[in-house]
Amino acid sequence: MRYQQNYIIHLFYFQIQVILKQCKSKSILVTISGGQDSICLIHLFETFIRYNINDNKQKIEYIYIDHQWKKDSYTQIKHIINYIKFYNRHINIYQIKFISMSENISRQYRYHTIVQHAIYHNFHNIVTGHTKTDIIETFLYNLIRGTSLEGIAGLNKYKKLDYKIYLLKPLNHINRTFLYQLSKKFFLPIWSDITNYNYLFCRNRMRNELMPYLKNYFNKNLENQLFSFLKIINNDNEYLKQNTTKIYIESIHKYYLALNYLKIKYQHFALQTRIIQLFFYHNLNISLNYKIYKKMFKLINSNTKKKYILKYYTYKIYINEYWIYII
Repeated sequence: MRYQQNYIIHLFYFQIQVILKQCKSKSILVTISGGQDSICLIHLFETFIRYNINDNKQKIEYIYIDHQWKKDSYTQIKHIINYIKFYNRHINIYQIKFISMSENISRQYRYHTIVQHAIYHNFHNIVTGHTKTDIIETFLYNLIRGTSLEGIAGLNKYKKLDYKIYLLKPLNHINRTFLYQLSKKFFLPIWSDITNYNYLFCRNRMRNELMPYLKNYFNKNLENQLFSFLKIINNDNEYLKQNTTKIYIESIHKYYLALNYLKIKYQHFALQTRIIQLFFYHNLNISLNYKIYKKMFKLINSNTKKKYILKYYTYKIYINEYWIYII
């Protein structure tokens, strides 16, 4: 057990060292929630910084978003501030004025606030405490709601948000059980968050009811099995993305907002849909609905040489003998 703990901790150090070298930046913004995962992230991260980075110019700060869901949120903030002070770090705290119990809306507020803070204060790396368990819960949640391959493949250790900001996930190989053991080993001040037991949030119901049920009655090693499956899915998705990008670059017009559909007509349907999705998202930042896709592919795969016009909101999609134009 001790060997396993040391191995996972050293793996965390190795991962974050590799990630920071690839991102090539000295400004790091660590997002925390005050729970078990965040406290462990702070401990591991500060230990890594202390023994591996000898640079006083390293800019490291923490950020906490308070959704004001709890009556004791102010007390929890004081608890977090005291813990951050132990490491002589600066913490930024934002309170969301519009209180929403919707997970999706709250996530959007939180994400927007963190990214805007990073842009305004010139942080190039955003570190989150997403764990292996979080990834599996997100996978099950998205799968139940209905999603695509892109929606369930999210194992990347880091993600580029724009041309200079990276989102880092150094805990994505560690499950929550291990972090709990780690917090006990190092006597970390874990705050028990009552919102984790509020079953109005689907994720809590999944975490406290569905996951234990599946482990108990179907597979005790559920997390590892699902994580292995997600690795395979992630590799397949990366392969499709690379091929999509390659064909897309070869198919676009040099001067106009147009796509040569003859170059994608004989590709697999999975690649066709991805290329057209990329075309519209890259140029207009929009996602087409299924009805438009269906009409477009019907016209593309037909042998007619007539011109067709499809309307999508304020845009007009022209389809002629060779090209798809957007006006």
